[in-house]
Amino acid sequence: MATWRGRALLATYPELAAVLAAAVIGLSVQRPLAWLAARQGISVLLAVLVFATAVTIEPAALRRAALAWRPLLATLIVGVTVLPALSWAASRLVPAGSLRDGVLAAGLAPCEIASVATTAMAGGEAAVAAGALIGSTVAAVALAGPILSLESGRAGFSPGGIVVNLALVVALPLATGITLRATAPAAARTLAARRDARATDSAAAVAIWTERADRVASRTAIVAVAALVALIAAEVRLSAGYASVAGALVVFLLASALIGWLLGRRAPRPVAAAVLLTTSMRDFAIAAALAAAAFGPPAAAPLGLYGILVLIWGTATAATLRRRAVAVPPPVLL
Repeated sequence: MATWRGRALLATYPELAAVLAAAVIGLSVQRPLAWLAARQGISVLLAVLVFATAVTIEPAALRRAALAWRPLLATLIVGVTVLPALSWAASRLVPAGSLRDGVLAAGLAPCEIASVATTAMAGGEAAVAAGALIGSTVAAVALAGPILSLESGRAGFSPGGIVVNLALVVALPLATGITLRATAPAAARTLAARRDARATDSAAAVAIWTERADRVASRTAIVAVAALVALIAAEVRLSAGYASVAGALVVFLLASALIGWLLGRRAPRPVAAAVLLTTSMRDFAIAAALAAAAFGPPAAAPLGLYGILVLIWGTATAATLRRRAVAVPPPVLL
């Protein structure tokens, strides 16, 4: 019975199964994966993930994102006020030292880059998630230093290197993917018509190209998320001292998820999914960079564990939201 249930779970949530398998592989085969992580492997995978997700964002979705400015603005404000306070409170559960400093930095990070992909997986408004990612990144660069100084009384860092990294890993692939999605249909009309007999007119050609592009991009995003989890897990060195760290990070994750749900409960389902995922998923890599710059490299250690937790949470939540959206029939208009 247990085996049957396990197989049913894997069939129902393939993305979650892939992420869990990747976490096990990363914790088991650490040396070669850690070698890749130390050589910009995480940054490369993040860039691939952002590009693959951006390709699925329709130009019309960007216009819809502008209409959702109220929940988007609320998400950004909460990200620079409430979440840093939450991570500070959660860090009090950890004994004083570098591990506590690392937990504190989790709430200062912008939205997790992968939250755009998990929003797309959930059937949410990926353009809203992308807007939250961009806005929260700008806010983090501008405000993380002063907030860290206020909370710790001893932190300080230069954001220059982080700005350059975010431009290469986030801004460039995001802009490239969105531009490709907006301009490619014109070329697809001719190409698809030549290669597919069903493409009897330009509209059908564009539809066929879009379907294929979305399918390839979605599969690429899932693979990138799983590979990312494996590289993150390879950098985690579990010990008895991590029990309090894990507890503090789970508290922070659940509290931020509750806030994300409250922010989006009055919004349309696709927008609510974007708000929930972007609020509850903070970027572990940027948080690690902030912690290392402000407190020293040892403070970055807890963020690898947070990365595993947040990506598993995001993937599982996306699968659940997608299933609920499919299960709920559309309203009948009379």
